Amino acid sequence: MSPLLSEPGAAQRQLPYSVRFEWGLDGARAVVPGADLAVVVDVLSFTTCVSVAVERGAAVFPYPLRDAGASEFAAHHEASLAGPRGSEGLSLSPVSLRAARTLGRVVLPSPNGSTISHELAATARQVVAVSLRNAAATADWALATLPEDAVIAVIAAGEKWGHAGLRPALEDELGAGAFIAGLAAAGRHNFSPESAAAAAAFDAAEPHLAAVLRGCSSGRELVDAGYSEDVAIAAELDASSAVAVLKDGAYQVV
Repeated sequence: MSPLLSEPGAAQRQLPYSVRFEWGLDGARAVVPGADLAVVVDVLSFTTCVSVAVERGAAVFPYPLRDAGASEFAAHHEASLAGPRGSEGLSLSPVSLRAARTLGRVVLPSPNGSTISHELAATARQVVAVSLRNAAATADWALATLPEDAVIAVIAAGEKWGHAGLRPALEDELGAGAFIAGLAAAGRHNFSPESAAAAAAFDAAEPHLAAVLRGCSSGRELVDAGYSEDVAIAAELDASSAVAVLKDGAYQVV
């Protein structure tokens, strides 16, 4: 954790708000402690991959890096190890997960959403993976299963950008905002200004969401690299009813 957030105070933790929104691993470390639910959002593409996989009945194990440790981790859990986007077979591409003939237990490394999920698995009370595809379903599930005074911490993964730190990624703000907007419809939560701003950003983008995803920096990068279908799948707003809950180290349908 950075020195600034080594001991986050009430302001950094976004107290006393019951719905909080922050960025990246340091943000998670600030706002998740004490929360009833942690929500990880990494639209391009970890949590979109999770939503595609779990609706097919798969279990997705988050892991930070695809290294020797990941291979051992996959072997220990009797799971297939996915590669980076563009590699043969299962990869950090929702297209590959949708196209797989069979899909069971998968280790899906990534430096952003998967890294955050892997740490929260050991520290948070409950964790879910949210994308634009399952934002409304997950918000409905949270409203139906959590107590009315529950604290919900929403974490947009963003992107690690060389040595410059974290790049806030628009698609993650929109995914977080879609989930938060779903909570707001119930009218029972106290939203931090940060979370309200994410919901407002989603509301503004929703009428032309697919175009926004294609046109934002992350979307353009994928389209230019030949992965336009990954972006199209990520833009399938509310296409999935599968709520992905982290249980026994893996995201699974609740």
